[in-house]
Amino acid sequence: MKSQTATGCGSVSCLCAGEMPQSARITVNGVALNIAGRRLDKGMLLEKIHTELLRQQAVQRGLLPPHSGPTAPEPGAEDRQVIQAMLDQTVVAPTPDDADCRRHFDANRDVYVRGQALHVRHILFTVTPEVNVHAVLVQAEHALLELSRPGVPPGRFAQLAAELSDCATGPGGGDLGWIDPDNCDPDLASELFHHKHSRWGMGVHPRLIHTRQGFHILEVLGRRKGKPVPYEMVRERIAAELALRMRADALKQYMARLVHDATIVGFDLDDRAVQGAALPDFE
Repeated sequence: MKSQTATGCGSVSCLCAGEMPQSARITVNGVALNIAGRRLDKGMLLEKIHTELLRQQAVQRGLLPPHSGPTAPEPGAEDRQVIQAMLDQTVVAPTPDDADCRRHFDANRDVYVRGQALHVRHILFTVTPEVNVHAVLVQAEHALLELSRPGVPPGRFAQLAAELSDCATGPGGGDLGWIDPDNCDPDLASELFHHKHSRWGMGVHPRLIHTRQGFHILEVLGRRKGKPVPYEMVRERIAAELALRMRADALKQYMARLVHDATIVGFDLDDRAVQGAALPDFE
């Protein structure tokens, strides 16, 4: 059964945890967010708060016109370009040097290999603002528990994939085939290849994997280990990765200062359910 209407999964480690009541009033420096009648989880609400803070910054600098309506406006495409240009000019991140890149390579040699691949199948439970996230999570955990029990019939994974998966691979048993870090979803690539905990054994992974698409049950059917690559081959890739990370850290610090200096009413910024929420993307 595929459920639809959102309540939040209740996990403090997940951005879908909890949903603000539709009648809640949140103000940012006295300006009310336009959220009446909308189902938004805490991560989405934090993104709206960040967006409004950035809009107000652009107004203060004379980059955007003031808004006199009863609630905060939704920035249009041109407004977002202005805000992005403001951020590009204001937030300056350090540039990683060769020593930074070398340290990162030495600490993550297992990540930089070529020829590695996994034969994977999965069951996807999609999460969108319209779905009942708690019901989806319960359904996914129930299926994972069943597949993790000893003595589960060999064809049960494929059967559940056909019944439950929201991926087009469901009718084929959820088989993704042989995948490598470069030909699968970035979130899955991170979980499957780029984390130290990614090197699990064969079979069903013991926990749900949460990506932007939703929750995944993963089973590894085959593994090709691959071979390490020399530092010189990945130096530019590492520099680009570190530059993105440093840029993200600088943006988070900038937003943290804006939040600290702002008056925000109706939203618990200390709630662990919103920690690590993504910043708004204006590009």
